Amino acid sequence: MIAIAKGMTDDEIKASAEYFGAMKWTPWIEVKETATVPKTRIAGGLFLTLDANETEPIADRIIEVPVNTEATEVLRNPRSGFYAYVPEGSIAKGQQLAAQARCGSCHGADLRGLGPVPGIAGRSPSYMVRQMYDMQAGTRKGEWTSLMKPVVEKLSAEDMLDLAAFAASRTP
Repeated sequence: MIAIAKGMTDDEIKASAEYFGAMKWTPWIEVKETATVPKTRIAGGLFLTLDANETEPIADRIIEVPVNTEATEVLRNPRSGFYAYVPEGSIAKGQQLAAQARCGSCHGADLRGLGPVPGIAGRSPSYMVRQMYDMQAGTRKGEWTSLMKPVVEKLSAEDMLDLAAFAASRTP
Protein backbone atom coordinates (compact mmCIF):
# COMPACT_ATOMS: atom_id res chain seq x y z
CA MET A 1 0.00 0.00 0.00
CA ILE A 2 2.83 2.43 0.73
CA ALA A 3 4.20 2.14 -2.81
CA ILE A 4 0.73 2.59 -4.29
CA ALA A 5 -0.04 5.58 -2.04
CA LYS A 6 3.28 7.25 -2.88
CA GLY A 7 2.48 6.94 -6.59
CA MET A 8 -0.98 8.52 -6.35
CA THR A 9 -1.72 11.94 -7.80
CA ASP A 10 -3.43 14.64 -5.73
CA ASP A 11 -6.66 14.01 -7.68
CA GLU A 12 -6.48 10.27 -6.96
CA ILE A 13 -5.88 10.94 -3.26
CA LYS A 14 -8.84 13.32 -3.15
CA ALA A 15 -11.09 10.84 -4.99
CA SER A 16 -10.05 8.04 -2.61
CA ALA A 17 -10.66 10.19 0.45
CA GLU A 18 -14.11 11.18 -0.83
CA TYR A 19 -14.98 7.55 -1.65
CA PHE A 20 -13.91 6.14 1.71
CA GLY A 21 -15.23 9.17 3.60
CA ALA A 22 -18.70 8.57 2.15
CA MET A 23 -18.86 5.01 3.51
CA LYS A 24 -21.16 4.56 6.46
CA TRP A 25 -19.22 3.57 9.56
CA THR A 26 -20.38 0.23 10.87
CA PRO A 27 -19.54 -0.54 14.48
CA TRP A 28 -17.64 -3.79 14.83
CA ILE A 29 -16.59 -3.63 18.48
CA GLU A 30 -18.94 -4.12 21.40
CA VAL A 31 -17.37 -3.07 24.70
CA LYS A 32 -18.29 -5.23 27.70
CA GLU A 33 -17.27 -4.44 31.26
CA THR A 34 -16.57 -7.61 33.19
CA ALA A 35 -14.59 -9.14 36.04
CA THR A 36 -13.85 -12.33 34.10
CA VAL A 37 -13.09 -13.07 30.47
CA PRO A 38 -13.05 -16.19 28.34
CA LYS A 39 -9.71 -17.95 28.31
CA THR A 40 -8.02 -17.38 24.98
CA ARG A 41 -5.38 -18.67 22.63
CA ILE A 42 -3.46 -16.62 20.10
CA ALA A 43 -3.70 -17.52 16.43
CA GLY A 44 -2.80 -15.33 13.48
CA GLY A 45 -2.30 -12.33 15.74
CA LEU A 46 -5.79 -12.62 17.25
CA PHE A 47 -7.01 -13.63 20.66
CA LEU A 48 -9.52 -16.46 20.11
CA THR A 49 -11.71 -17.94 22.82
CA LEU A 50 -11.11 -21.53 23.84
CA ASP A 51 -13.91 -23.98 23.16
CA ALA A 52 -14.22 -25.13 26.78
CA ASN A 53 -15.97 -21.92 27.94
CA GLU A 54 -13.35 -21.47 30.66
CA THR A 55 -12.89 -18.02 32.19
CA GLU A 56 -10.20 -16.13 34.07
CA PRO A 57 -9.96 -12.76 35.84
CA ILE A 58 -9.58 -9.82 33.47
CA ALA A 59 -7.18 -7.98 35.80
CA ASP A 60 -5.89 -4.77 34.18
CA ARG A 61 -6.29 -5.85 30.57
CA ILE A 62 -8.34 -5.29 27.47
CA ILE A 63 -9.18 -8.54 25.72
CA GLU A 64 -10.61 -8.32 22.20
CA VAL A 65 -12.05 -11.51 20.76
CA PRO A 66 -14.20 -12.23 17.72
CA VAL A 67 -17.92 -12.58 18.34
CA ASN A 68 -17.78 -15.73 16.23
CA THR A 69 -14.40 -17.46 16.33
CA GLU A 70 -15.10 -19.81 13.41
CA ALA A 71 -16.39 -17.01 11.18
CA THR A 72 -13.27 -14.98 11.90
CA GLU A 73 -10.56 -17.65 12.02
CA VAL A 74 -11.79 -20.22 9.52
CA LEU A 75 -14.08 -18.30 7.17
CA ARG A 76 -12.10 -15.01 7.42
CA ASN A 77 -15.36 -13.03 7.61
CA PRO A 78 -14.33 -9.36 8.03
CA ARG A 79 -17.79 -8.46 9.35
CA SER A 80 -18.12 -10.95 12.19
CA GLY A 81 -17.40 -8.27 14.80
CA PHE A 82 -15.51 -8.29 18.09
CA TYR A 83 -16.15 -8.08 21.79
CA ALA A 84 -13.77 -5.87 23.74
CA TYR A 85 -13.75 -6.95 27.37
CA VAL A 86 -12.62 -4.23 29.77
CA PRO A 87 -12.44 -4.10 33.58
CA GLU A 88 -15.60 -3.12 35.44
CA GLY A 89 -15.87 0.63 35.99
CA SER A 90 -13.35 1.52 33.29
CA ILE A 91 -15.89 3.22 31.01
CA ALA A 92 -17.03 5.65 33.74
CA LYS A 93 -13.42 6.33 34.76
CA GLY A 94 -12.53 6.93 31.13
CA GLN A 95 -15.44 9.34 30.73
CA GLN A 96 -14.16 11.38 33.69
CA LEU A 97 -10.61 11.38 32.31
CA ALA A 98 -11.83 12.39 28.85
CA ALA A 99 -13.71 15.33 30.37
CA GLN A 100 -10.65 16.40 32.39
CA ALA A 101 -8.34 16.08 29.38
CA ARG A 102 -10.91 17.83 27.19
CA CYS A 103 -10.67 15.15 24.49
CA GLY A 104 -13.80 16.56 22.86
CA SER A 105 -12.13 19.88 22.12
CA CYS A 106 -10.09 18.21 19.37
CA HIS A 107 -11.88 14.92 18.68
CA GLY A 108 -15.35 16.51 18.80
CA ALA A 109 -17.97 16.51 21.55
CA ASP A 110 -19.14 13.06 20.43
CA LEU A 111 -15.54 11.85 19.74
CA ARG A 112 -16.46 11.34 16.06
CA GLY A 113 -13.68 13.62 14.85
CA LEU A 114 -13.39 17.30 14.17
CA GLY A 115 -11.87 18.58 10.96
CA PRO A 116 -8.55 16.82 10.36
CA VAL A 117 -8.54 15.29 13.86
CA PRO A 118 -9.71 11.67 13.65
CA GLY A 119 -12.76 10.23 15.30
CA ILE A 120 -12.00 7.81 18.12
CA ALA A 121 -15.56 6.75 19.01
CA GLY A 122 -16.11 3.04 18.43
CA ARG A 123 -12.50 2.28 17.55
CA SER A 124 -10.61 -0.72 18.85
CA PRO A 125 -9.56 0.01 22.45
CA SER A 126 -6.33 -1.97 22.15
CA TYR A 127 -5.46 0.08 19.04
CA MET A 128 -6.13 3.32 20.92
CA VAL A 129 -3.96 2.26 23.87
CA ARG A 130 -1.11 1.41 21.47
CA GLN A 131 -1.40 4.83 19.84
CA MET A 132 -1.42 6.69 23.18
CA TYR A 133 1.55 4.66 24.40
CA ASP A 134 3.48 5.33 21.18
CA MET A 135 2.75 9.06 21.47
CA GLN A 136 3.84 9.03 25.09
CA ALA A 137 7.05 7.14 24.25
CA GLY A 138 7.77 9.45 21.31
CA THR A 139 7.72 6.68 18.70
CA ARG A 140 4.64 8.01 16.90
CA LYS A 141 5.57 10.97 14.74
CA GLY A 142 2.41 11.88 12.81
CA GLU A 143 1.63 15.45 11.78
CA TRP A 144 -0.79 16.05 14.68
CA THR A 145 1.05 13.96 17.28
CA SER A 146 2.63 17.01 18.90
CA LEU A 147 -0.85 18.13 20.02
CA MET A 148 -1.37 14.83 21.83
CA LYS A 149 2.04 14.66 23.51
CA PRO A 150 1.11 16.90 26.49
CA VAL A 151 -2.22 15.09 26.84
CA VAL A 152 -0.69 11.61 27.12
CA GLU A 153 2.65 12.38 28.80
CA LYS A 154 1.45 11.71 32.37
CA LEU A 155 -1.16 9.02 31.67
CA SER A 156 -0.71 5.71 33.47
CA ALA A 157 -1.42 2.39 31.76
CA GLU A 158 -4.71 2.26 33.69
CA ASP A 159 -5.62 5.77 32.48
CA MET A 160 -4.99 4.72 28.88
CA LEU A 161 -7.09 1.59 29.34
CA ASP A 162 -9.95 3.61 30.86
CA LEU A 163 -9.85 6.29 28.14
CA ALA A 164 -9.79 3.65 25.41
CA ALA A 165 -12.68 1.73 27.01
CA PHE A 166 -14.77 4.90 27.14
CA ALA A 167 -13.99 6.00 23.58
CA ALA A 168 -14.54 2.50 22.18
CA SER A 169 -17.92 2.30 23.92
CA ARG A 170 -19.21 5.42 22.10
CA THR A 171 -21.25 5.17 18.93
CA PRO A 172 -19.17 6.15 15.90
